[in-house]
Amino acid sequence: MTRRGLREQVFKMLFRVEFHNVEDMPEQMNMFEEVEECSEKDKEYISNKFHNIVEKIDEIDAAINEVSEGWKTRRMGKVDLTLIRLAVYEMKYEDDIPVKVAINEAVELAKQYGTDESPSFVNGVLAKLA
Repeated sequence: MTRRGLREQVFKMLFRVEFHNVEDMPEQMNMFEEVEECSEKDKEYISNKFHNIVEKIDEIDAAINEVSEGWKTRRMGKVDLTLIRLAVYEMKYEDDIPVKVAINEAVELAKQYGTDESPSFVNGVLAKLA
């Protein structure tokens, strides 16, 4: 699977955090793995990245809240918030992903999954964090 494809799968899994309790996430991961056709290596990558992001979600949200004027994380659309969280994680904790790539990938996913305003909103928040 391509890196973009892996990122999209992590996004789909991370999106579930907004709708399920932490206790439900292992079951959600199992259901996700049953539906999505991925190699074992890809499943491991998706699972590890997902868990790493969830582990740092409070830090990530604090960073987002510092720069987002009038749009704290609790008010953001769930798709936009999930994409921003994913990109912030990549920008702060993954040295092998350039900041511009993390932002661009989040914007591209926002075009696919968000509203018409999502790409510019995601880009604006992430640009302040860059």
